[in-house]
Amino acid sequence: MALETVYRLEEETQEQLPSQSFWRMGLRRLMRNPLAVIGFSILFLEILVAIFAGYLTPYDPYKPNYASVKQPSSAEHIFGTDHLGRDVFSRVLQGSRISLPVGMGVVAIALLIGVPWGAAVGYFGGLLDMFSMRLVDLIQAFPLVVLAIVVIIVWGTEMYKLVIVLGFVFSIQYTRLVRGVVLSLREEEYILAARAMGASQSRIVFQHLTPNLLNAVVVVATFHIPEVILLVAALSYLGLGAQPPSAEWGAMLNGAKNLMRFVPEVTIAPGVAIMITLLAVNFIGDALRDALDPTLRN
Repeated sequence: MALETVYRLEEETQEQLPSQSFWRMGLRRLMRNPLAVIGFSILFLEILVAIFAGYLTPYDPYKPNYASVKQPSSAEHIFGTDHLGRDVFSRVLQGSRISLPVGMGVVAIALLIGVPWGAAVGYFGGLLDMFSMRLVDLIQAFPLVVLAIVVIIVWGTEMYKLVIVLGFVFSIQYTRLVRGVVLSLREEEYILAARAMGASQSRIVFQHLTPNLLNAVVVVATFHIPEVILLVAALSYLGLGAQPPSAEWGAMLNGAKNLMRFVPEVTIAPGVAIMITLLAVNFIGDALRDALDPTLRN
């Protein structure tokens, strides 16, 4: 019994030290990457803007001002005004409160559903695995945009419903990803050793398998956030996402599409906001992929 305890402590120590060292080295590589610094700086600034947008907007982003309709850029209105006289700069700032939380919310729901689901079906297999994969195949048979449009038509255009539906749909991708990784990991020697020493199934899944999934899951999640933001903006542009008078960036593009010839800055401002956000998160995703690359472990 004492010898088994010594072996167990030695195994846990050897597992934890390289893992901690790997994450520390990954963090150092991440902070030395200039693209990561730029991406995190932009994203942090946008989060601050979203939090304090109510104090930063010079005008009410929702109140029409018919005396200043379709005004070009000026000292009074940096990005001009829309067809209702609303200040576009104020609406772009207000839009960060919608677009960023929607992107992060969808990915958070997808992670909460997809990671445990994929880990369970990958580790236990059997009928659970077969049934889950057929369900995944069925859902993935429908194009994402078409599925979102159908749900919007049936459920309505409320943003929280769209977030829930997209979160479930994106969770399918995490389920398939995590399942594939678990299938390759469950026969590793440290898993077999933990199983032979009597470790419970939950301990093997959460303490041994899950930490080895984090690097892949985190990298994929950072690429899904801009994908979700772009998808919601596209749906809003088609009139199927955020509805007027919402200041969501895609909805702003939809409302200003008839003003492109007369006041182009009204459409350029929300488009640039979307572009900057996508670039920032993609920079972070690229940097995380390089920092957490298992081939650089040594």
